[in-house]
Amino acid sequence: MKGSLIILAFFIIGLAGGIYHFFPEWLLNENLTTYALFILMFLVGVSIGSDKSAFYVLRKLNIKVVLVPLVVVIGSLVGTSVASILLSDINVKEAMAVGAGFGYYSLSSIFIGQMHSQELGVIALLSNIFREIITLLAVPLLVKYFGKLAGIASGGATAMDTTLPVIVKFTGKDYGIIAIFSGIILTILVPILVTIILEFL
Repeated sequence: MKGSLIILAFFIIGLAGGIYHFFPEWLLNENLTTYALFILMFLVGVSIGSDKSAFYVLRKLNIKVVLVPLVVVIGSLVGTSVASILLSDINVKEAMAVGAGFGYYSLSSIFIGQMHSQELGVIALLSNIFREIITLLAVPLLVKYFGKLAGIASGGATAMDTTLPVIVKFTGKDYGIIAIFSGIILTILVPILVTIILEFL
């Protein structure tokens, strides 16, 4: 839990610094976050790759590995459908489109903004950012009370990158392989499902 609080503290410091312009202009360069992500992914890859036993987890789990992203898809769409009942301004179709972002806020918000409206695009952006932040904070509790796959499911598409270090820390390197697999599948599905939901449902 201490690690999650540290992550939240850095996020709040960054947010406050951005709002009140505490930091120099060069820190506002969007490419910096991309480079930081590249370095992070490299270090996680080295860590997982150095543990030869980690890759055997895919053979052990077999069908369970495929079920992880499938269950995330079903859970996200059903959950957002139920949530739409409580929201007067968003219907089931719109809520499902937001849920189909699976935490991939940049891609889903662009798709939804272009295919539906900028307002729903902003909602998708915020809700999927919150999903990522909640995952970063809640992984220790999710793993403790619901099992190691719960942290991966919560991360959605971000389980392959931004939330991967936290997931690996609290589940182990073996489950890091599952997280990457699930995140890749969900990332591929985001534009497909958003398009299907908004254009054909």
